Amino acid sequence: MGPIRGLKRRKKAEKKVDQNVLAAAAAASDGDGDADADADSLVVQPQPLDWWDNFSRRISGPLFGSKKSKNFESVFKISRKTFDYICSLVKEDLAARQSNFSFSNGKPLSPNDMVAIALRRLSSGESLQIIGDLFGLNQSTVSQVTWRFVESMEERGLHHLQWPSKETEMEDIKSKFEKIRGFRNCCGAIDITHIVMNIPAVDPANNVWYDREKNYSMILQGIVDPEMRFRDIIAGWPGSLTDALVLRNSGFFKLTEEGKRLDGKSLQLSEGIELREYIIGDTGFPLLPWLLTPYQGKGLSDIEAEYNKRHSATRMVAQMALARLKDVWRIIHGVMWMPDKNRLPRIVLVCCLLHNIVIDMEDEMLDELPLSYHHDSGYHQQTCESVDKTASVMRENLSLYLSGKLPP
Repeated sequence: MGPIRGLKRRKKAEKKVDQNVLAAAAAASDGDGDADADADSLVVQPQPLDWWDNFSRRISGPLFGSKKSKNFESVFKISRKTFDYICSLVKEDLAARQSNFSFSNGKPLSPNDMVAIALRRLSSGESLQIIGDLFGLNQSTVSQVTWRFVESMEERGLHHLQWPSKETEMEDIKSKFEKIRGFRNCCGAIDITHIVMNIPAVDPANNVWYDREKNYSMILQGIVDPEMRFRDIIAGWPGSLTDALVLRNSGFFKLTEEGKRLDGKSLQLSEGIELREYIIGDTGFPLLPWLLTPYQGKGLSDIEAEYNKRHSATRMVAQMALARLKDVWRIIHGVMWMPDKNRLPRIVLVCCLLHNIVIDMEDEMLDELPLSYHHDSGYHQQTCESVDKTASVMRENLSLYLSGKLPP
């Protein structure tokens, strides 16, 4: 199948998730108990065991008996609040499709159980066998449960990945980018990472996946906001393609060229000089009127060097977002063993959705995540020589403005 693109999420009045949804999710957190006691009764009813209390007792293997096995956040890398919200998104789908999924003791899996299994698989990157041994399941069940979760999240979670639809939201993004190192009217930072695969080299059909670093890989292109939230993605193109070619084949490129993206207000830098909306990217991308890249070569002027320094600091949010994505959702970290290349783009999309949900939920686990910008270990920086003349003038004017050299 073709590459999977990031789709729009529903319009929201606020960036926070609706607290009514959270309350409903918490109330529906699968406690297996009945809370309908007589309202007039003063008798204290015994409280049912929390879902996690029951589920954690099933953990075996390396985590068994350790303090980590009793710590929800250590097992799933997200808070219980975020977990309950994710359950609220997919629980109806998981419950509607009847199945014979069960633990080794024959007890049927609840929707919460299925979400937990899928999240552990996606966040740990552990094999089907390890996950099965961990929770008392066979490998087939782990695989099918994970895929069912992915299918549901593709539909139910898409509103967490969208290009800003409201002017106020975009203005907030621009303001936050400007506060990093002065890049005014900047709407996003773009970068590309490779998902490395172990696939048969003897199959000629796999040659297209063989990249410049002698790996078989699939490409993920992401555009992020200052909070490292993915705003647009495309996944699925072979690693043999250049960053520039992937961009030109993306839906974002087409929409922008048609004037349907980055079409907001221009800013006046000085008399007669305006700066349109744009995103920033590294030297692997072409210099376009809506995509500003660094100056290349040696012997740069002080103004050009200052621009590059600020540009690098600003686009670092894209590098950190991709690094965090791979660090937290480790199924796409390292080398994937014989992945289904038709399903992998959909798994990548769901990992990006989960990444965004953690941000949208203001999950307290974010504070414990290390910040890194290394997401493509072993890959060298690509260079694109394509330069648009209009973009070159725009970059020069912005460079002069950042250095305080632009006439008023």
